[in-house]
Amino acid sequence: MELGFLRPKDGTIQMHLRAYRVSAVCPECRMISSRVHSRYARELGDLPWEGIPVRIYLQTRKFFCGGKDCRRRIFTERLPNTVVRYARRTRRSSEALDWITLALGGAAGSRLARRMGLLVDGSTLLRQLRRRSSATATSRSPRVLGIDDWAWRKGHRYGTILCDLESRRVVDLLPDRESETVATWLHTHPGVEVVSRDRASAYAEAVRKTAPQAVQVADRWHLLRNLSEALTSTLQPHHRILTQTTHAISALEAPPPAVPPAVHTQPRAALMQSQNRERRRSRYEQVMELARRGMSKLQIGRELGLDHRTVRRWMHSDGFQEHRTRRRVSSVEAYARYLEQRLQEGCHNATQLWRELREQGFHGQQRIVRTWIRRRRGPRYQPGAHTITLPAMRTSPRHTAWLILSEPASARSYLEELYRRSPEIAATARAAREFFRLVRSRDSAAWSSWLQSAKGTALASFAAHLIRDQAAVLAALQTPWSNGQVEGQVHRLKLVKRQMYGRASFDLLRLRVLNTA
Repeated sequence: MELGFLRPKDGTIQMHLRAYRVSAVCPECRMISSRVHSRYARELGDLPWEGIPVRIYLQTRKFFCGGKDCRRRIFTERLPNTVVRYARRTRRSSEALDWITLALGGAAGSRLARRMGLLVDGSTLLRQLRRRSSATATSRSPRVLGIDDWAWRKGHRYGTILCDLESRRVVDLLPDRESETVATWLHTHPGVEVVSRDRASAYAEAVRKTAPQAVQVADRWHLLRNLSEALTSTLQPHHRILTQTTHAISALEAPPPAVPPAVHTQPRAALMQSQNRERRRSRYEQVMELARRGMSKLQIGRELGLDHRTVRRWMHSDGFQEHRTRRRVSSVEAYARYLEQRLQEGCHNATQLWRELREQGFHGQQRIVRTWIRRRRGPRYQPGAHTITLPAMRTSPRHTAWLILSEPASARSYLEELYRRSPEIAATARAAREFFRLVRSRDSAAWSSWLQSAKGTALASFAAHLIRDQAAVLAALQTPWSNGQVEGQVHRLKLVKRQMYGRASFDLLRLRVLNTA
């Protein structure tokens, strides 16, 4: 193109251009023609200069087509590198707006574009993005597919995300997580050889029905999570044993206090705590009374306004469960006796004391030790008068399940006493730790022996569920694929969804996720 002239006008820069090629190619018959029929002007928006909007007035031409069999007698010369047919903006300007829309959406993209000198509103941005993306976006057929669900509105509406685990890109988004929807997508995208998924039955059934040749792989993180949930459920009826074990260990390990610790409790807070406890106990007695009458868990929940999971937990417990007050304690408190002895000996160097604690197994930072010493050396501190009282270990089934699987050194005495008091919990813990080990180390050879050992424990139901999906579990132990990449893409999808403030439709969310992957 050839520049005619350039001038500022009405806060914009006007650029007058004209095409100077001698000939043009007919888009129908591809014949070259140099016979000019007429000229006409097009007004285009371009990228701004130093924030100033730019308008291009382009003079282009129409040509006669000399082809005898061509249906077009007159055609317009094409300028594909500058502007597409019927467009009101240059190609580079449209691409810049598309990237702004993909990153920010309609309203926010419009505000940024106006700041940059691109005068456009949000509706135009969304309309242009939908038109261009629908014409160019094509869904690929991956060889290794990762499937997971995502929440459009948590607890109410869910969708499905599909990822190519080899290229680490999102392949498609589906508006729901129904088995038929996934099966339809797999039918239109053949060639999938491996499918990594969680243990949802809907996805397993869709793959089994539409792509039976594909190897299904159960995600290892979900397997360990299911193990933790199953172990927690088996510990729920033993809440009283957990509490008794904690009290026994605390009585053995805690030193007798030299000075009774002062208890500072606000009367109003204590009164409210007592009232809440009595209210919970009254609810608990009502639940047990209705259960003795033969009512189901759902009926009891509707009658008393409780969640059915709460009703189930209370019915499976061996008594009323007290709420425990959580108190935060410094990790230095476990070494308080040693530190007080060293302070009385005259060592006040925090760095030296920190090094000595590190040799004894302390994993905290030097700053924590220095803060602890500064508090003990305050004006009210008297050597030997301070008594360290550690809070009792938490006895919740969930925390106990975590201790069983992780086996920290600090909980060794608690676990040994728990296993001594309950051989049933000891057998369940051995089975849980063995499954945890074989998943972490991918020991598929130990799978059969673990199934036999788990049948005689409280994890028999968990093992039975795994047998139904045995092929996928074994594939998880034998192949490197997992849903970790998919979880990361779900996190990115949540960020994009929240940027849209819930006002945009599913098709726009899909375009933004697919085109910015």
